[in-house]
Amino acid sequence: MKKIEIIKPDDWHVHFRDKEILKAVVPETSKYFNRALVMPNLVPPILTGEDALNYQKRIEKVVPNNHHFKPLMTIYLTENTNIKDLEKSFNSEKIFGAKLYPAGATTNSDSGIKNIISIFPILEKMSEISLPLLIHGEVTNPEIDIFDREKVFIDTILDPICKKFPKLKVTLEHITTKYAVEYVKSSYANLAASITPHHLMLNRNAIFKGGIRPHYYCLPILKKEKHRKALLDVAISGNSKFFLGTDSAPHTLSNKETSCGCAGIFNARYCIQMLAQLFDNCNAIDNLERFVSINGSNHYNINKNSEKILLNKQKKALKIEKYLNIENEKVVIFDPEFPIYWEVLE
Repeated sequence: MKKIEIIKPDDWHVHFRDKEILKAVVPETSKYFNRALVMPNLVPPILTGEDALNYQKRIEKVVPNNHHFKPLMTIYLTENTNIKDLEKSFNSEKIFGAKLYPAGATTNSDSGIKNIISIFPILEKMSEISLPLLIHGEVTNPEIDIFDREKVFIDTILDPICKKFPKLKVTLEHITTKYAVEYVKSSYANLAASITPHHLMLNRNAIFKGGIRPHYYCLPILKKEKHRKALLDVAISGNSKFFLGTDSAPHTLSNKETSCGCAGIFNARYCIQMLAQLFDNCNAIDNLERFVSINGSNHYNINKNSEKILLNKQKKALKIEKYLNIENEKVVIFDPEFPIYWEVLE
């Protein structure tokens, strides 16, 4: 197969940051994606509908004129989130979803939830008005091994949430384990999961290949090969409960290559091309559209995009650029370290 046409994709999890980084990275997403679900963990975080609206305006200001793109905004749940503002913001379409970060789980998550029971009234209202809950699914107890934090979260926090609020639309974001795959497949009808390109393509050996490789450090952290394989198998299967959320998360070179580097991988530049190659390598190119363009919109009960994109398989592998330049700094562009022959036609 040399060419395929698919519905224009959506990214159901992206970090745009703010200011100069925002200006540089938004066009990298808006070029190939019709919609993107924008994370709210700025400094300070996006806490209200008005915060979300102002952030949306900053994003839209830097979208190139020839890009057809809609940012979908989220707010950062805290134990003090105003329920009336939450409902009003959702009903007026200032926000699309609300994000649950366990306190300290990832970048800029210090304002997150410490006691899940304290936000049950918020979750009850979200269930009532059909406002999606987006979850970073890891516990932060330092006594729990970092490679086990997703499983413990599912058992101790996610499962009780789903049992208590079965009508709540829940997305377990950027899953990383076979356990999460099996849980999502076999449990609640309103629960689905997003998967990142880097968790489909890398296992934890990548972080330590030839030394410490900070640009492959992300949270949730990469896991064993058996987990990567489980994620890949379900992604290429076309299963309707799994879809793309890139978790593209830019950090400058100086913030990654330091004694305490930031977690995050910037993968927006070649995301669709990489996934096309990965699915092709697995003889599953026919299911690419379901993963990147259909399953997410179905989960969120919104229309699929009307636009389409055309991908062409080249004879020569793409040349992967190493950096995205941001003023006097650089952001490393994710390289899966396998040849990519698929390109999106302009």
